[in-house]
Amino acid sequence: MSRDRGDNPLSLFDALPANVLALAKEAERGIKAGPPDYLPAVLCQVGLPRSPTPGRTFERISGNVSLQVEAGSVFDGKSFVQQPLPYGIRPRLALVHIATEALRTNSRTVDIGASVNAFLTELGLDNGGKAYGQMRAQMTALAACTLRLGRIETRDVAGQQRDIAVTLDAKPFRQFAAWIDSRGDQPALWPAEIELTQEFFDSIRQTAVPLRHESLAKLSHSALALDVYTWLAHRLCRVRRGGSRISWAALQQQFGTEYKDRKPFKLQFRKRMAEVLVAYPEARVDDIDGGIMLHASPPPIPRTSIVRRLPKPKPKP
Repeated sequence: MSRDRGDNPLSLFDALPANVLALAKEAERGIKAGPPDYLPAVLCQVGLPRSPTPGRTFERISGNVSLQVEAGSVFDGKSFVQQPLPYGIRPRLALVHIATEALRTNSRTVDIGASVNAFLTELGLDNGGKAYGQMRAQMTALAACTLRLGRIETRDVAGQQRDIAVTLDAKPFRQFAAWIDSRGDQPALWPAEIELTQEFFDSIRQTAVPLRHESLAKLSHSALALDVYTWLAHRLCRVRRGGSRISWAALQQQFGTEYKDRKPFKLQFRKRMAEVLVAYPEARVDDIDGGIMLHASPPPIPRTSIVRRLPKPKPKP
């Protein structure tokens, strides 16, 4: 005897086993998210300065990982010119573009002339006139800087567990090529391409965190919002059952070293966190007494949608 639809209100999709249904929904979410952008995991934990910073070095700390950024110099065709520390929105998003292009092409050499400008414009940043000059200056400062990572590792030494302080040279770029504009009193450099160090290229391929392009666009007005988003994208999918409590002291050490007082930092962090949770609705974060509570959450881009086949490496000339 045949049944009509009224006997079974479930659709064929709803009637699937729970695990199959979950995978199908994840795949659908991946399609809606579009092709991901990427950033190495360590730069999701500790980032660049957010505002102009005096001096030649800058440090950030996240748990047992520390990042030191040291300003460098570039050759302008006549002499080496000292560069400031890179800061703000543009070098952060440039690093995302560089990592994404390196993965897409499986090449250590990345165009940073027109491609970076187009990428930032696509995300809603003004890159004409004065803004383009700012972008050029930040790209030059980024290409010249050196990154050092410090971390604490526990090792077995003569049968005893000992904490060891490890320093790693993490310079991202091996070579920086730029056009020379000699029309003014001071030669100007127009970035053309960069070659990543093998170590940085390997870190991108091995630890890159997938990010939602649309979310980057929504948060591209704030360096702090970008930092919080990339941190949660890396952190939330690794939270264990019961959640992870992060104190305001730890949050300020990681995100707010520019603030002398905690109250204005908390106000600004809460504001940016609210924006991030709109851009990353899967994130489960609670504001609690003394800090925030992280709960296990799906990553911004479902794992089922980021399996990729890398092209063969480009042959070296």
